Amino acid sequence: MDKRQQLVTTAFDLFYRQGIHAVGINQILQESGVAKKTLYHHFSGKEALVAAVIAHRDRVFLEWLQERLEQSGPGPKGVIEALFSALDDWINDRESRLAPFHGCFFINTCAEYGDPEHELHRQCAQHKAAVTGMLTSCLMKAGLKETAAAQLACTLSLLKEGAIVQAQVLGDKQAALQARALALSLVG
Repeated sequence: MDKRQQLVTTAFDLFYRQGIHAVGINQILQESGVAKKTLYHHFSGKEALVAAVIAHRDRVFLEWLQERLEQSGPGPKGVIEALFSALDDWINDRESRLAPFHGCFFINTCAEYGDPEHELHRQCAQHKAAVTGMLTSCLMKAGLKETAAAQLACTLSLLKEGAIVQAQVLGDKQAALQARALALSLVG
């Protein structure tokens, strides 16, 4: 792994477990074993590193979710089953690619960068829109017309986000399964 990627993955791990503002550059350098000069060669400062971490998590999460959704059974019910089974695996730490569950990195980041105009906040919002877009596409492939697919994808995104927050804040490890049951009841 190159030094830039080492910094990004170390920073992600620390930010995800402890929070972005709680982690200093020196802690990232110490844990990564990378020199300060190398950090500043790759990143202009901490916010540039945070932006790279968001981009990294976005790529990893979207690749993982796309793979899981491609394994769905037929029709919209198959997409729902695949989505919430994937979520259940992540919440219950059965998905090693996503690290031990500490809630949604994008929600956590938006809590620390609350201004919707802040670039890091916008980066997180783009991730959420990409997930909904992915769901819309999968639902269209599963047979729904574009408008119906987009409406159901928005509803599934709301249920997904609620399940993640319920699991993180209340420790409800069954939240994804509860959301799946509700989502399935919407499609008959």
